[in-house]
Amino acid sequence: MALRDILHFPDPRLRLRAEPVSEVDESVRSLVDDMFETMYAAPGIGLAATQINVQKRILVADVSEDRSAPYCLINPEILRLEGEEEMDEGCLSVPGFYETVRRAERIRVRALGPDGNPFEMEADGLLAVCIQHEIDHLDGKLFVDYISSLKRNRIRKKLEKQGAQAAPSRSRVAAPAASL
Repeated sequence: MALRDILHFPDPRLRLRAEPVSEVDESVRSLVDDMFETMYAAPGIGLAATQINVQKRILVADVSEDRSAPYCLINPEILRLEGEEEMDEGCLSVPGFYETVRRAERIRVRALGPDGNPFEMEADGLLAVCIQHEIDHLDGKLFVDYISSLKRNRIRKKLEKQGAQAAPSRSRVAAPAASL
């Protein structure tokens, strides 16, 4: 396992759409292990492969307090969205910023597991929000796309300024545990 560098907004690579995984093999399982290690170390509750500059449709999540409920979704597809809720979201790729985002309260999703077998699952609350957030990453979308352009531009300018001051050690910025 290895820690991977996390891309930060406004890096244009975060806007790329991830490609489906054609075969779940040992390299994919190794990537998943790296993603969990990177997410937990950040610390965060979700991570999409695109955030570590791997353009594959893979996400990992664990919204438990004690890291006891890890989920890996490969080629995730939302089948159903129900209800609506607003929640403050953060992101490992947008460190230090939180904004209220409106998403579905409950979802049904289909994916492959790290064993390559298909499964479906229901999620609600924080897990549903986390999965939707990470699928957005796989589609090249960030939570800042849900806020006003004025707020988004302020965040961009602050992160660009921080990046210029911190270069070259811009990776693995610690974020609060609620960052997705």
